[in-house]
Amino acid sequence: MQTEIIIAGFGGQGVLFAGELLAYAALDAGHQVTWIPSYGPEMRGGTANCTVIISDDEIGSPVVRNPRGAIVMNLPSLEKYEPLVSAGGVLIVNGSLVDRPVQRRDIVSVVIPAVEEAEAIGDRRMANIILLGALLERLPVLTHAAVLESLRAHLPERKRALLEPNGRAMARGAELARAEAVAA
Repeated sequence: MQTEIIIAGFGGQGVLFAGELLAYAALDAGHQVTWIPSYGPEMRGGTANCTVIISDDEIGSPVVRNPRGAIVMNLPSLEKYEPLVSAGGVLIVNGSLVDRPVQRRDIVSVVIPAVEEAEAIGDRRMANIILLGALLERLPVLTHAAVLESLRAHLPERKRALLEPNGRAMARGAELARAEAVAA
């Protein structure tokens, strides 16, 4: 089985990190993986997105046209990627920065005020991990435990203090996805 995911937002929101973490976790779990980042020349505030493909077999092409899952962290990303999610797919939206509802009814959509939830955990930079936890709850291509174990394996020593908050963020995202999901 092959699962294609797009994560998109502004630079500085942790878009690329969330995709890279997903890719590492899939690789560590023995899957075939591609991770393709794309970002503008700005360090913060420009556009950023990445595609992740997780497969049990060889991946023929890294190009993603209609992903099964998407995380959008801002309104421009919602405008661009909502129409592309495959029917029956999952769209996770950062409701903190998106002020309109998801319009498609043939997908599962979850809108989470990720910035406010991250601030409640104690670090607004965890919004990306909250949304990743929500995605994995609704599109269980990997377990939360596998992602957290991969984070533990790949996180530099100087950032070890972030392991526990990332675990709480992922769990909170999963909890919110169970409560807030609107089925197609």
